[in-house]
Amino acid sequence: MKNIYLIRHCSADGQHKDSPLTSHGIRQAKQLADFLAEKRIEADKIVSSPYLRAIESIRPYAEKNKLNITVDDRLKERILSEDPIDDWLEVLEQSFNDLDFRLPGGESGNDAVKRAEMVIENVLADSNVSNVVFVSHGNIIALLLSRYQPGFGFEGWKTLRNPDVYLINADRQKNSIECLWQT
Repeated sequence: MKNIYLIRHCSADGQHKDSPLTSHGIRQAKQLADFLAEKRIEADKIVSSPYLRAIESIRPYAEKNKLNITVDDRLKERILSEDPIDDWLEVLEQSFNDLDFRLPGGESGNDAVKRAEMVIENVLADSNVSNVVFVSHGNIIALLLSRYQPGFGFEGWKTLRNPDVYLINADRQKNSIECLWQT
């Protein structure tokens, strides 16, 4: 069995790929490292979105445990559109209800989750890894959780916090999901 920890990044100063954590987010990242230590989560591998806020969120844990952070572009946030969207929340909901829906320059839910699933599949195939931490963004995490827990979707996305931690116990016959982060 593999333990997959999906972590949503801490509070950030914006949505740009280079947006740093806020001062509150920096404190959250330290709390996240302490939380993972208290839960005795000993990761074999950390894989992160290339976005600065994701990397900064897991850095205290990685440093404390002398682990490298592997950056993988396939964990970056999904882009709904290359143009600003006035009713972005309605568009986001539509994109969860119709996983093939896509705006010009945007990415469908199916396309986004397929690229993220490839990262998970690579780790599941690695016999040297039992506990892996993936750090990403709310949209991708909600789409991934929907694969393991049908119905999570848009309503589940609305419940995600910054940060948040979900555990997926991946087994060939059965998978289970548990939200670990309790504030």
